[in-house]
Order: sequence, then structure tokens, then C-alpha cells
Amino acid sequence: MLRVGLTGGIGSGKSAVSSRLADRGAVVIDSDVLAREVVAKGTDGLAEVVRAFGDGVLTAAGELDRPAVGRIVFGDEAARRTLEAIIHPRVRARAAEIEAAVPAGAVVVHDIPLLVETGQADAFDVVLVVDVPVDVQLERLTAQRGMAEAEAKQRMASQATREQRLAVAGLVVDNSGTLADLDRRIAEVWAELQRRAGHGPDTKG
Repeated sequence: MLRVGLTGGIGSGKSAVSSRLADRGAVVIDSDVLAREVVAKGTDGLAEVVRAFGDGVLTAAGELDRPAVGRIVFGDEAARRTLEAIIHPRVRARAAEIEAAVPAGAVVVHDIPLLVETGQADAFDVVLVVDVPVDVQLERLTAQRGMAEAEAKQRMASQATREQRLAVAGLVVDNSGTLADLDRRIAEVWAELQRRAGHGPDTKG
């Protein structure tokens, strides 16, 4: 199989890229989805979060209160690292389980927002970066998501820089244009991923 690490800054349109790759036949493993699964009600992950931070991180229904956790870890490096040490290994283990069930020759896309920040670039056959200029990110976060400019800038500053992401990129999707532009670029990228997986026109099989 071909293991692809997909990443991009907040507001880059990474979900649009992952959904288009899935439409073309890629197996997409979304780390954000898995991060919610591993601390769902009744999991040992949730129990460990409660042991670390107390019952105040639970809703009345016994589920993880994400805003409450966010308030605890925001701006507290030690608390954030504690939370990540609970969640990240479980996410990676679950992703490995899913990947193990994938048929040979598949293109497996691991959608990981913090791929660069967590030092995972070398774990993949190719890193695919969704790239937009910083001003486009900011405009999308404020206009499309309704964020205050200060919050948007804070979110962007908490992630790797555009330059850091591009430095580890094996393939880049420029998503600063129209959806038609994006569709054309995805067609090119998919053809290249197929080639690398052994399904391209210049390979057998």
C-alpha cells in the first residue's frame, strides 16, 4: 500500500482535499475522528483523562466536555502534553488497526492536522500538504467560520508555519483558487499517488 500523510493549516481546506481523495478510492483515516472515538463514553481513554484532570471534564451525561478540557489545556503546556500523551498513542494504535485491514495496493491517506507539529512526517511514503497563503487562511477563518481576527491569528500561530509544512511536503495542493482549480489539481495528485502505489500507466498491475 501507499501511506500518505495529509496535512495543512487551519482554514486551508484540507477536508475538501481528503473528501475528494476518498471519492477517488483512497482509504482516508481521519485523526480528528479517531481522537473523538478514543475518548468516547466508556473508553479507557476517557477514564484516563478524568484521572488526569478530574470529574470537571465530564458532561452531565458522562461524556467528555470538550470546551472544559480546552479551557484547562489552553495556554498550559504541561496540561496539553498530558492530554496528548493520553490521546495520541491511542489514535495511532487505532489508525494502525484500520490500516492493517486495508487491501494490498490501496492508497491510505492519514488526515493529520498536526502531522508536522507531532514529528510524523518521516512515518509516511509521501506527505501531501494543502497549502494556501496566510492571508487566505485568515480570510476564510473570519469570513467563513465567523472567528474574530485575534482568535484566528492565535489558532494559526499555534500551528506549524506554512514554511515548516512545505519543507516536509512530497506533494503540494495549492487550494487558494476555485473548486474547479482544486478538482484539476486533485486529479493530478491522484494520478501520481496511483503511480507510486503501482497502478499508474507506466507500471504493471
